Amino acid sequence: MSTTEEHLSPALRTEALEQLLTERGLVDPAVMDKFIATYETAVGPMNGAKVVARAWVDPEYQQRLLGDGTAAIKELGFGGPQGEHIVVVRNTPQEHNVVVCTLCSCYPWPVLGLPPSWYKDPAYRARVVREPRTVLAEMGLDLPDDVPITVRDSSTEVRWFVLPERPAGTEDLGEEELAALVTRDAMVGVAKVAAP
Repeated sequence: MSTTEEHLSPALRTEALEQLLTERGLVDPAVMDKFIATYETAVGPMNGAKVVARAWVDPEYQQRLLGDGTAAIKELGFGGPQGEHIVVVRNTPQEHNVVVCTLCSCYPWPVLGLPPSWYKDPAYRARVVREPRTVLAEMGLDLPDDVPITVRDSSTEVRWFVLPERPAGTEDLGEEELAALVTRDAMVGVAKVAAP
C-alpha cells in the first residue's frame, strides 16, 4: 500500500468504493441511499430511546415491556431482523445489568441500530464477563461496590435490552424530551442516563 493510500480517511475510501461499484453497475445508488437513510433515521438508538421514554411515563407499558419485550417493542412499530427475541431488564439503584455477546455481536438492531465497534471488540467481550465493574469504570461508569452487576449474554436466541434508570429531576419532562436524553450506551448498560 502506498503512503497516500495509508492516509486516506475511511470516509474517502468508502466514497471511492461506492463510486467504483456504481460505475461498474454493481450497486444502485438509490438503493444504497435508502439503506443508509434507514439506518440513520428509521433504525437506531432513537427507536430504543422512544421505548425507554414510553416505559418511564407509562407504568402499564413498562410492565408489558418487562414481561414480553419483543411484543411491547412491536407496539411502537419497531421489529424485524435481529429483533425477533428481545428480553428487557431494568437497571435500578440496587441492581445493574450490562449486555455483551461473548460469541460474536448479537444485538437488537431495530432498537439500537448497528452495534458500536467496542461492542464487537474481543477485549470487551471477554473482559466484561470476568471483570464487569472494572470495564464499566474504564468506560466512565463507576458503580458503588454494593450494587451487584449482572452480565447478560446476547445470542441468536435472545437479545438483551436494558431499561435504564430514569434520572432524578426529569419528572416534569414529556416523552419526547425524555427520549432525547437516552443514549445507546445506557440501553446496553455501560452508561447511565444523565439529567439535562
